[in-house]
Amino acid sequence: MTHRGLRPSFVFFTLLCISLFLFSWVAPQEVVYASAYTANKAEEETPPGPDRFTTIQVKVTIYEWWLTAWEDNEVHCQAFIEHDGMPTHNEVYDICGSTLYDEWIKKSQSCNFEEYWLCKGFYWQVVGDKTIQRDLVVPLPDAQIWVSLESCEEDETGWCTSESPRLVLTAEEPLPDQSITRIEGMVGTDAFTCDGARCDFLLDATSPQGIKLVFWAYSTFGDTSPAYEAVVRVIRTDDSQRLVQKRFVDVLSTQWIGKPNATCSIAWQSFPPPEGLPTWLSTPATPEGLQSDVSYVYLAGNLIKQGAVNVEACVDGGVYPDGTATACGLDAATLVVSDWQNRFDTLIFDVARKGEVPAQLLKNLFSRESQFWPGVFELRDDIGLGQLTEHGADTTLMWNPAFYDEFCPLVLGAIECASVGYSNLSNANQALLRGALLQSVNATCADCPLGIDLARADYSVDIFARTLLANCEQTGKVVQNVTGKPAGESVSYEDLWRLTLLNYNAGAGCLADAVQAAQANNLELTWKNVADSLLPGCKPAADYVEDISQ
Repeated sequence: MTHRGLRPSFVFFTLLCISLFLFSWVAPQEVVYASAYTANKAEEETPPGPDRFTTIQVKVTIYEWWLTAWEDNEVHCQAFIEHDGMPTHNEVYDICGSTLYDEWIKKSQSCNFEEYWLCKGFYWQVVGDKTIQRDLVVPLPDAQIWVSLESCEEDETGWCTSESPRLVLTAEEPLPDQSITRIEGMVGTDAFTCDGARCDFLLDATSPQGIKLVFWAYSTFGDTSPAYEAVVRVIRTDDSQRLVQKRFVDVLSTQWIGKPNATCSIAWQSFPPPEGLPTWLSTPATPEGLQSDVSYVYLAGNLIKQGAVNVEACVDGGVYPDGTATACGLDAATLVVSDWQNRFDTLIFDVARKGEVPAQLLKNLFSRESQFWPGVFELRDDIGLGQLTEHGADTTLMWNPAFYDEFCPLVLGAIECASVGYSNLSNANQALLRGALLQSVNATCADCPLGIDLARADYSVDIFARTLLANCEQTGKVVQNVTGKPAGESVSYEDLWRLTLLNYNAGAGCLADAVQAAQANNLELTWKNVADSLLPGCKPAADYVEDISQ
């Protein structure tokens, strides 16, 4: 999402007989709040929250299973489950306990039923089922509040040129015959109340870090919406040659319905620079804007080895023993290398347009990691366009829960993954997921043209975008754990992306140690200071980051 800011509209609040807080510029980077109404302080600083459910009757089939020992047919565990098929690993662990679960996993094996008494371990058998009527409590949809910007006529650079842009909170009640009675909240440390389903704020300058807004809505249903948050930054020009000062408005909130926020800005609570992002963090207007023409020796070597390049004129065969192209081989492969490095541009562009990661960043990452060859480096465990490792797969599954929710059922099944996060899976199932994720980005295929499964290579573009998002989440948490505050309050938006690349390449340990060292030396948390604080074993990652972020 993009970003915007705040202070209340007199016309609106005159009609409602309510006023909110006036933000006035009193000094650089300072905001003052003045209560413009009497005895209208929000009744509660913490709302009760949603409390809406209904009950329906459903038919449920309960299956009874016994975990029985092969040697004597003694029943060791009785399980009642409500789905087809055997009890899942998690159910066995929860119902039968860890000791019996471990014995079942380690000792049980397929068996010759004619001599079952010689079999080891345990087996499951279903012994009955029963269908019952059950009252099922179903949650109803919560009231919500959306954040938008009105009366903002933007120029070509995104600045509001109109005199009175307004930030608007609009509450929405999804239940029929119910309505919103009022909106309450906090602006900084001051409370506000608005009757009805709408609040308007006139906008004036805030500090560079913005101002925090917390808000919730009351419903005739008798509950409130969740408490939502927004961080609003407003930058105002001070141009004596203008009658109307321009304002640049940013809003960081899950409830924002304006232009999309910059990638990871909400997770970091970090505002991008108002002058715009550098090229390496941008997405061009069309896929053609990503085109490159770099002489990649590793890519050329692979294309030569796969027979895509005619190197009959090269007395050295066109390839060095390490797999890279010789000067002759590189010259022969020029056109093929140029075409290949741009074959993923449309996919990268489409991923970026979905709001995942900046297109140029992803292209630069592939360039540095694999030179766009989506296979496996010889004698290394790095796989695919973005050279994913098992540790990297672990980060993706742990720190991108939305991706985990999509990917886990494809491997372990919906029942095993239902309501269970990656960290709560058994070690064996975690390993299965990591292995499956690594294989999903490994396009090496002995029977395919050029030795590459191009469909799998194309699919992997989105996987690596989701992996970068996981790393941005982990990076924000590492910085927050060290500093004790949201990452964006300590590190600029651009430098947080550099730290994310450091995390992707060298891991969270290198990142955390460097951030801690910089802070211990009372250094500002800039990329340069963090890079200078890297331990010797982590320092090569600094060149990696510099190469991608240029």
